[in-house]
Amino acid sequence: MILDDEVFAVVLAISIVLSVVGIAVSLPRPSENFAAIGLLNKEGKIGDYPSNVRVGQVVSLNVFVYNHLGYTALFRVDVKVGDGEVPSNTTPLPKPPLFSLYTLLGDYENATIPFNVTFTYPMVNQTLVLELYDYSPDNSTWVYMGEYVFLRLNVTGVVF
Repeated sequence: MILDDEVFAVVLAISIVLSVVGIAVSLPRPSENFAAIGLLNKEGKIGDYPSNVRVGQVVSLNVFVYNHLGYTALFRVDVKVGDGEVPSNTTPLPKPPLFSLYTLLGDYENATIPFNVTFTYPMVNQTLVLELYDYSPDNSTWVYMGEYVFLRLNVTGVVF
């Protein structure tokens, strides 16, 4: 069987396209490096968060931190009360933390850290804010990663 020029050109074009696609698919792509933070309820699951609490009531929650930065990292989670405010992805909330939580994670590792918080005054739409920081050994500082989670809740006064 003899192929004419048109059939040969089509077969050649298809083989070139398939070769290029095969090479493109097989080339390694750089992975995206990131860290993640999540808020979990007291059982360590997503959802079923408290929405109404009383002043002085202990609220139990968990924070989830995941490292996919490509290196072992020391993380700090600042727990803050935002009075209805939330941070941005470039600027943390300008309030001092109630406390901080720390964890050291290798690449692809995660941690679930339980914590308790108690609100000291009533407020509607109070925000509990958790901000993620990474320790930079190059300049010995904590760097805000632009990652945060928050929970809005109503804090009612003590009933007498």
